[in-house]
Amino acid sequence: MIFKNISKTKLSLALISLVITFFVWQQGLKDSLSRPSVSFDISQKEQEIVELAAQSIPKNFKSFIFTYDPVDQINNALSRVSFNELTERNKLILIISSESNSSFFDKNINKDYKNKNYNLLIDELEKKSNNSSYKPNIDKFDLFKNDRFLYHLLSKKFDFDDSSLITKAFSNKMFLKLLAIRLTPLLTILLGSIIALQIIWKAISSKKFGWKEIKPLELELIDMVLLIAGGFVVMGEVISPLFSISLVELFSKNISNELTQSLKIFFGYLFMAIPPLGIVFYQIRSLNGEFIFKKDYLQFNFLPVKDAIIQGIKGWLSIVPFVLLISLIMNSLIANQNGSNPLLEIVLNNNNYLSFVLLFVTTTLLAPLFEEIIFRGILLPTLSRDFGIILGIIVSAFIFALAHLSLGEMPPLFVLGIGLGITRIASGSLLSSIIMHSLWNGLTFLNLFLLRT
Repeated sequence: MIFKNISKTKLSLALISLVITFFVWQQGLKDSLSRPSVSFDISQKEQEIVELAAQSIPKNFKSFIFTYDPVDQINNALSRVSFNELTERNKLILIISSESNSSFFDKNINKDYKNKNYNLLIDELEKKSNNSSYKPNIDKFDLFKNDRFLYHLLSKKFDFDDSSLITKAFSNKMFLKLLAIRLTPLLTILLGSIIALQIIWKAISSKKFGWKEIKPLELELIDMVLLIAGGFVVMGEVISPLFSISLVELFSKNISNELTQSLKIFFGYLFMAIPPLGIVFYQIRSLNGEFIFKKDYLQFNFLPVKDAIIQGIKGWLSIVPFVLLISLIMNSLIANQNGSNPLLEIVLNNNNYLSFVLLFVTTTLLAPLFEEIIFRGILLPTLSRDFGIILGIIVSAFIFALAHLSLGEMPPLFVLGIGLGITRIASGSLLSSIIMHSLWNGLTFLNLFLLRT
């Protein structure tokens, strides 16, 4: 019996936590549908890099790099979105890249932008629309030199030379970025497919999968409910943010918005991790009478480190093709998938390097360590003990995907969770799944970093 010999207090806390978790996750998944997909921004950023790299792309390569003019591609994509829903920058890009601007100004478009420099630019574009021979003082456009793509578009619109900014060296840099953006996923998929096929063939030929011994803590399913629902959701996702956000807002009055965002994410993750990790600490101490840090309760199996690193890398490479395949299928079935993790957009559009470091530490170190302890260190071994390894991996992967509160990303996250679970049990090391998780987040972070112009 799951609820055998359980105190009424413990059972009541678990039931209350489950009810709150249901409403929190239901609302979170519902809200994710109203968040735009970051894939639109990623595609646009890539096309911007193609345009800026154009002069450095060898003629023989151009047919492989792009088929259509990248500016036209961006214009067509932006045209399919309601003008009022576009960001201020994208509104300007659409107006500048369109052959005729009169239709925009005939509609009395909003000229009161938060970025006051954009208001100046709108005035110049309107003058150009009314008089095709209008020649502005190009020194005015120096205000936009920090946005090289926008400045490049202005040079084409107003027919002035931008070679002092879009230099050959800069164009070469963009070309190298483009190669990295295009080739890294392809090479990863190729190598990962080979490794995955080897693993599958080995399992089929030997008619068994090499699971290592699982050593779960002597916890019950009710303890998992208190850990996930009570600690991770109620305390971590509902109560902790009240403290972390207040703390950051108290000390961030004189710093940039980008750094403030990153600090909220960084401290938000730290504060979110404290309650569930505190519950883990209490649960282990209640089982053993004490908590000894040197004792490997969760099977980290740090030594030999080389084996854990190799298993983590192999697990990461072998799951990449499956996750990307699921993402591709989802994109083909659902044209406009909403619900991307807002962190992706923040990384993509961030230009503050200290902010970038904080986001990097959060995504590649804090998140993998914390999430693996909860989902593969505690939950997976307990479920595998009670329901078998296969079902344990599937259920823990589903809860892992659900906890990210993104309906559009649930299928690929579920597949990733299965890969993390397999790596954890096949290697017998929680460190391997942490490394695998860190590599996955790191590759995503690297791709977003490369897309910045």
